[in-house]
Amino acid sequence: MTEKKKLKVKIFDKEYSLLVENQDIAAELAKYVNNVLEETRDELPEQSTETVAIISALNIAYELFVEKNRNREFSIQATEKVKKIKLLLNESKIMSSP
Repeated sequence: MTEKKKLKVKIFDKEYSLLVENQDIAAELAKYVNNVLEETRDELPEQSTETVAIISALNIAYELFVEKNRNREFSIQATEKVKKIKLLLNESKIMSSP
């Protein structure tokens, strides 16, 4: 089991203490979340902090959803190509057999 380390991050003008396995990744994630929150606040300055947070969470969830679907499509296409290659190899073996 990996030992967890303490990390302080600042997100949306508030400091949080986290226990993390990888400080670099956690710091990068915190920076990303903070950037999304700040961009959303800049786009919607009249909205409450709660609304900005919810819209930011939806934006991040949307990005994740798009990436998951892209990954799923890539995986399906790769699997189909591997099947075609296997068929071609099997056909090649059959044709080259004496």
